[in-house]
Amino acid sequence: MDISGPDETIHQIVRLRIMAALTALPEGEMLEFIRLRAMVAASDGNLATHLNTLDAAGYVSVVKDYAGRKPRTRIAATAAGRAALERHVAYLRSIIDGEGGGDGVTTAGRAAVVVS
Repeated sequence: MDISGPDETIHQIVRLRIMAALTALPEGEMLEFIRLRAMVAASDGNLATHLNTLDAAGYVSVVKDYAGRKPRTRIAATAAGRAALERHVAYLRSIIDGEGGGDGVTTAGRAAVVVS
């Protein structure tokens, strides 16, 4: 698995929360916009902007339809989005585990910072 660096699309905190929420669902299951908005603590406009970015990257699928006469928006993680999140989490895990995050420098090679 390539863990050479962070996924810059997913790395942004709201998009990371979105992808985490969507990939927690079984593959193919969708989450309604209103529920996702509450889960990631974002405004309508903020969530819509981040969903557009993830959609453009191919990481999410956005379906707009109707439940009866009421419009609804549902979102699901795509296979590419699930794989991207998995790579990003592996990158973060490599930093936590002291492998250096794929930048060629191990934790042992980093200077310790002491805060007093």
